[in-house]
Amino acid sequence: MVKTREFGHSIVRSLTDSAKEFKIGDGLTLRLVGMQVEEISRLIGKSTGITIYEVEKGAIHRFADAVGDMNPLYHDDEFARKSAHGSIIAPPGFFGWPNKKTVTSALLVDFPSELITTLEQDGYSLASALDGGIEYEYFMPVKVGDVLASVSSVKDIRERTGRKGKLVFFTMETVYINRHGCKVASCQAQYILQNLASQSGSDKEKANA
Repeated sequence: MVKTREFGHSIVRSLTDSAKEFKIGDGLTLRLVGMQVEEISRLIGKSTGITIYEVEKGAIHRFADAVGDMNPLYHDDEFARKSAHGSIIAPPGFFGWPNKKTVTSALLVDFPSELITTLEQDGYSLASALDGGIEYEYFMPVKVGDVLASVSSVKDIRERTGRKGKLVFFTMETVYINRHGCKVASCQAQYILQNLASQSGSDKEKANA
């Protein structure tokens, strides 16, 4: 029978081999649990493809209604036309609907394919991802008729060990550009993943329930 000992990446930072298991003699196998330093460094800056958003008046109305925001800038054509904006604008957080979207996670957000592959290989499933919050920065209003292009990239990724096992916290930065090449907005969204491979048996059953 082969015996296995598990170590987190902080113990084996000096190892540069990409393998997850090492034979260390005397019938023992060293198994690396979680992400390695090299993996984390390689993922920073990885980006998705370009997503195109079209901003329509009806979509703005529906989004504003859904969030309960009755600001006339989002609903009233005449009011908006007389404002400094000159037309209806979109509420914060709305950039229109993508004209083509490939959903790769339960969060309905696109992530770089290399990020998904690496996380899954290290025991992290995007199906268990939690929304850690989002922050927006605006540079100009989003108006009816705008066509926006967005690209998301990995801004930061950190692995931590908690009472119930390993966690990964990663931040995606998304930039929105209009058809004139001007940056309209950017956002940073944080996500939290739990490593099921590092959980105890009882915790795994609860996570999968």
